[in-house]
Amino acid sequence: MSKPPFQIDETNGPAQTRAWVLHPDIRSDANRRAPAAGLAEAVALAEAMPNLEVVGADIVPLRTVSAGMLFGSGKVEEIKQKLHDDEVELVLVDGPVSPVQQRNLEKAWNVKLLDRTGLILEIFSDRAATREGVLQVEMAALNYQRTRLVRAWTHLERQRGGLGFVGGPGETQIEADRRAIDEQLVRLRRQLDKVVKTRALHRAARAKVPFPIVALVGYTNAGKSTLFNRLTGADVMAKDMLFATLDPTMRSLELPDGPEIILSDTVGFISDLPTELVAAFRATLEEVLAADIICHVRDISHAETEEQARDVREILASLGVPKETRVFEVWNKLDALSVERAEHYRTRAARDENVLAISALTGEGLEALQSVIAQALQGALREADLHLTFAQGRQRAWLFEQEVVLEEVQAEDGFDLTVRWSAAQEAAFARLR
Repeated sequence: MSKPPFQIDETNGPAQTRAWVLHPDIRSDANRRAPAAGLAEAVALAEAMPNLEVVGADIVPLRTVSAGMLFGSGKVEEIKQKLHDDEVELVLVDGPVSPVQQRNLEKAWNVKLLDRTGLILEIFSDRAATREGVLQVEMAALNYQRTRLVRAWTHLERQRGGLGFVGGPGETQIEADRRAIDEQLVRLRRQLDKVVKTRALHRAARAKVPFPIVALVGYTNAGKSTLFNRLTGADVMAKDMLFATLDPTMRSLELPDGPEIILSDTVGFISDLPTELVAAFRATLEEVLAADIICHVRDISHAETEEQARDVREILASLGVPKETRVFEVWNKLDALSVERAEHYRTRAARDENVLAISALTGEGLEALQSVIAQALQGALREADLHLTFAQGRQRAWLFEQEVVLEEVQAEDGFDLTVRWSAAQEAAFARLR
């Protein structure tokens, strides 16, 4: 399978590529982030890429955005001198860069350039391990590259191989390139459809086992995988790094004094996630939609923990998580706080039944977390009376497969049943109709 066409050249082995990170602080942007925090996250993204050495980083204040160069001419020259002095090979711009801006800046600075979307795609390409993840990343990368096809872009000495073409200088060649990308996308969609069908079969098989699903979600690097490993004894990759986990992992876990559950570790969210990846990883996040309980894991030690939490809530809402799904906030990384701050958050969490303060690293609060989940799951089961006609044999069989039927009485026109089920099972049953 081909790699994304904008991949950093690694043909010469593990040599480090010297990179510089720029965070444009656009004052007219209504959704403007705190510049220092934005730059810190951008640097962390860059450090998540192997073979990159971040040799410098700057916040670039901007009143307005230049359509042709993003930055003003004076700033372009100022940055050019820095890049030359530090022998920079790659510039990472923490924000969107149009194809024209990218082409012009690369020509002016004589370096390779990636915007935020391109960098995140690079990271995802490097980390995706499952067949579905690899296909989704490649589709996202191709959709991204399709927007990068602009007239006369081949003067750049960049590694854009992988699809077997080099864009020509005229519109005819650009159209040929687009057609090649579209044909590859069609092939990838066919392959992905097969993988998705297989996942659906696996999900259907799990649905026959009446174990509740508890999904861990949260901002990237919030500590989800560390918590997952601590609870299940698994060895999912857990590092102090953005996007350490990309592919969903599920393990069974028997709660103390509670039911056996399926615990799901998911990809971390991030602000301004590329639209290409939001669409591509929707299937990966389907496990969240099927969850009986969602644990929103937060890095409570992060300076922008509230902003990160807001981003996660917005993404969950956009995914269409059912309103009846119980959501707990898990305030993680107490161990990274001072004694006073840690006690402050413990006190705040104690006042809210939907919040728990923990440290996945030390194990503090994990017994309470499991106990609260167990109580919520038992409380989440409710009884209901149903009437099925004789023609609804499929629905009746599904109820028995789920082992939720408490009582059944045959009536003149069908069956009267009493069931005890979770909200997720009730929703799944409604979809059978």
